[in-house]
Parts: sequence; structure tokens; C-alpha cells
Amino acid sequence: MLRKATIEDIEKIYKLINEFASKNVMLPRSLSELYENIRDFFVFIQHDKVVGCAALHIFWKDLAEIKSVAVLESHQREGIGKKLVMACKREASKLHIAKIFALTYVPEFFEKCGFIRVEKESLPHKIWSECVKCHKFPDCGEIPVIYELQKTI
Repeated sequence: MLRKATIEDIEKIYKLINEFASKNVMLPRSLSELYENIRDFFVFIQHDKVVGCAALHIFWKDLAEIKSVAVLESHQREGIGKKLVMACKREASKLHIAKIFALTYVPEFFEKCGFIRVEKESLPHKIWSECVKCHKFPDCGEIPVIYELQKTI
């Protein structure tokens, strides 16, 4: 079941994201950052357990970022990640956001969801204002991808 995250989900989301971050395949997120951004998150639940998460973070009137897409390894390749990304796309469409981007170590996954790779320089400086706070800046190795929304999603 796919739904918006609640406060009760935060510690599970934290554990899921930071498990991948410990393997250097995702950037870590702090508990405070997750609580501050709870409204951005979707979770995928199976048997009362959070098995996946993703967030849609609004940057500007026409731009949003999909962040923290994570699915338990035991549940990967079941379409859960794609469902989470689609939920973010639908919400962006409802909000009349024109473009969604992601910074990722797994661009192939996003390409399967319709994103295309772009040069980092093509993204607005507003985005990089967040990157400078990261402990991996300036060489995190993430690859930027972008998706232009259609009117019907």
C-alpha cells in the first residue's frame, strides 16, 4: 500500500535511508531533516512494515526534486520504487510543477521512469545551495536526471 508518510514512519524511514547511505549508495538524512520534511514523503507498506520511501521536495514554482528513494533490498525489483516515483510525479502534476529532477547514484533506475541525464551545470544554482551543506560536496558523484511533466499523469 502506498500512502503519505506520518510521524510514526519517521524512524523507519531514517533506518531505511541510512542503511543505504552506510553503503555509499545514497546520501544520509538526519532525523531532524526527516521530521522537518515529513510532508514531502511517501511510504510503501507491506504487512505493516515500511519497505520503501521517496520524497518530493518543492524548490521553486516550476521545479521539484525527488529525494531519498529507497526500497528494502528484499523487496527490490517488485516495482515499488517505480510506484513511489510515480506518486511523486502525480503530486508534482497536481501542484502544476513543470520539471522534476533527481540527483542519484543509480541513474538507470530513473531513466526507466522516464528521466533523462543532464549536466549539473544545467540545474539552477538554488539546487546547489543545498549541496554545499553536504559532507560530500563538491564531488559527491551523484548524476543529475530530469523529467518534464505532461499535463496528464
